[in-house]
Amino acid sequence: MKVREKFVLVSVATVVVVLLISNYWSPFLWSFLVIIPLILMGIVDMIQKKHAIRRNFPVIGRMRYLLEAIRPEIMQYFVETDTQGRPINRIFRSLIYQRSKKVNDTTPFGTQMDVYRSGYEWMDHSMYVKNTYDKKECSRILIGGKDCKKPYHASLLNISAMSFGSLSENAILALNKGAKIGEFAHNTGEGGLSPYHLKYGGDLIWQIGTAYFGCRTDDGNFSKETFKEGAIKEQVKMIEIKLSQGAKPGHGGVLPAIKNTKEIAEIRHVKPHIDILSPPSHSAFSNPLEMMEFIKQLRELSGGKPIGFKLCVGKKEEFIDICKAMVKSGISPDFITVDGGEGGTGAAPVEFSNSIGMPLREGLVFVHDTLVGFNLKDEIKIIASGKIFSGFHMVRAKALGADLCNSARAMMLSVGCIQARECNVNTCPTGVATQNKSLMKGLVVDEKAQRVSNYHEESLHSFMEMIAAAGLKNHDEIERKHVNRRIGMHTIAKYDDIYPPIQKGCLLTKENIPKDYKEFFIDEISAN
Repeated sequence: MKVREKFVLVSVATVVVVLLISNYWSPFLWSFLVIIPLILMGIVDMIQKKHAIRRNFPVIGRMRYLLEAIRPEIMQYFVETDTQGRPINRIFRSLIYQRSKKVNDTTPFGTQMDVYRSGYEWMDHSMYVKNTYDKKECSRILIGGKDCKKPYHASLLNISAMSFGSLSENAILALNKGAKIGEFAHNTGEGGLSPYHLKYGGDLIWQIGTAYFGCRTDDGNFSKETFKEGAIKEQVKMIEIKLSQGAKPGHGGVLPAIKNTKEIAEIRHVKPHIDILSPPSHSAFSNPLEMMEFIKQLRELSGGKPIGFKLCVGKKEEFIDICKAMVKSGISPDFITVDGGEGGTGAAPVEFSNSIGMPLREGLVFVHDTLVGFNLKDEIKIIASGKIFSGFHMVRAKALGADLCNSARAMMLSVGCIQARECNVNTCPTGVATQNKSLMKGLVVDEKAQRVSNYHEESLHSFMEMIAAAGLKNHDEIERKHVNRRIGMHTIAKYDDIYPPIQKGCLLTKENIPKDYKEFFIDEISAN
């Protein structure tokens, strides 16, 4: 049963109960005690701007929290559990809501996790805490290699890829305005550049997917002309080629017909009111060397802006081949976004979401170490994407090799998402992931934009406080040795023990190839 159907059911049941009670009340008493207060309550709900559910479902929408309590499926998003073994989705969701509203995000009674459970992680703190740091200076990273003419100073935390089409116009407007307020970047997702991405002037990372939405020919191939038209816009700061995403690696994007409106179809250069399935791979290149040439082409067409690609790691040898192509061609991306298999989506086959794709931590370590092994890391920044919610999640990603982080789900929560899981059927009750005008009106752009900015600011503040608590002057000083993981009741290991770093340039000569990489270099070793 859909969320809205449940609201209707509860509302009908309420009316029936009230009518039964009314038989014992006089009309005057009935009007004074019930009808007038309900009418006033409904008017207040419709004109208030903070709560989308109450705007869309006056009076009855106040039962949202009761419905959340009786819908256990909402709680199944995380593998972490609290001390009673229950999923802690509610912990992170509450944290995001509190930070987006700038209310007290502290908690009583200590940790809410079982510190003796295998998998529990923590960061080492120092007796010599750093009390001061330049927040603006410490929270930005310069992205742009030797061939980049227009490098970009990116925030340490940005909005991950979510397309217009998957999200409503109001959600896109709120996210981009929030990015403008907070001075961080907003990834467009593969759905193309829309007027809603451009309206408020927030920095954009334009994602180019396998279907080339917004920069495609009539037959679905890449169009240089339409790409250049969008890429040279001042608001577009970087371009990201999407190879795969964590929620459905090896599977193209999905936009259900019910969400493919005429407006969205025009932006994507496709036919409206039909299911839109992106191809699983690119047609503009078919091997690593061709991919490097494509990166070079995009850089030239964009006027020298940073070009990168996004992937969820699958076959390790394929990424190694990409690195070999970088060395051979002398062409390299300016950044690589690593998505984890635990990443989210609005629509994907269950088997792909649950059983394909390397998790973020392992994928992040592999990409970082491989770049180091080929002596490529100095030119390429790494962006971590995949369930980044808190300051500690950022610390963990940094320790494993990320330079900065992207977050999608947390940004959606800050804009009003309640994880109703209606994204793929166009009935999102908060107006976040729907093209239904009557539902999206509940999302007030100005109100939610400020919450997006608040969440970004408070999360960065938490991250910086953790860095200071560790006695570090700057986030670049975070190393794998700073993070611990319990791997058994009586066994603890640091990240540098679990994920041993490799020597810089060791993959360029056969004598220094680490044991874990030798199977991918058999031909080179044999030839010598």
